[in-house]
Amino acid sequence: MKKKNLWVSLCLSAALFLGACGSDATDTADSAAGSATDASGQVTAETIKEAGVLKVGVKEDVPNFGLRNTETNEIEGFEIDIAKKIAEEILGDAEAIELVPVTAKTRGPLLDNGEVDMVIATFTVTEERKETYNFSDAYYVDAVGLLVKKDKGYTGLADMDGATIGVAQSSTTADAINAEAEQYGISLSYSEYATYPEIKAALDSGRVDAFSVDRSILAGYLDDSTQILKDRFATQDYGVAIKKSNTELATTVNDLITAWGEDGTLDAMITEWGLGE
Repeated sequence: MKKKNLWVSLCLSAALFLGACGSDATDTADSAAGSATDASGQVTAETIKEAGVLKVGVKEDVPNFGLRNTETNEIEGFEIDIAKKIAEEILGDAEAIELVPVTAKTRGPLLDNGEVDMVIATFTVTEERKETYNFSDAYYVDAVGLLVKKDKGYTGLADMDGATIGVAQSSTTADAINAEAEQYGISLSYSEYATYPEIKAALDSGRVDAFSVDRSILAGYLDDSTQILKDRFATQDYGVAIKKSNTELATTVNDLITAWGEDGTLDAMITEWGLGE
């Protein structure tokens, strides 16, 4: 199994994200040019073939989904494998790919301005987001959870009146928690951070009382001093996001995701990365 669950690696991943280290030719946020388009301005499978490279926005701080290996400087994970498999189908070469690190805040703008052809970055499909982007069928289903320090004594959200919860910028996490909090009659406050390692650092230092994101992501940040509470909020469907105007490419990718869901390919990849446990 390929799990990478070291806090040291996560801290270094944050440093890499902030530019402390250089990146190689296959994953850089400073792409010299946007995606190739056809005469109508669309990015299609054919224009990607002509360009010779598939540009994909991915996470680099999410264990088992997209995490930078500090020994090799490569980004690895379930979503990276999906991106490579799509590149193999379109270009015939799984390595003909440019991985562009994104966050919850930057993934939309990078897709909008054409710096990436698609985003595969724990991007939750919502009705509101579907008005702006094309999404594939879900390749993974999760739910929002809470990671807390064991010494806090929390047993669930109902115990957390007045707590401050760390969430990612531009995520839907706070909305999911607030909907549940209303049922308990409790009030919460939120602090937003650019990366997941920053939220974990805030939890460790006591600046927040909980770290909240999807439960499978939280699992990568567990250590001896923390626990994931039993609460589950709002089903989270992860889909491949593509610019709204690129309908042909969206159909191509959705057909691939659907086929891989039906033939067991996605399940095998999920198992390989220790997800869904």
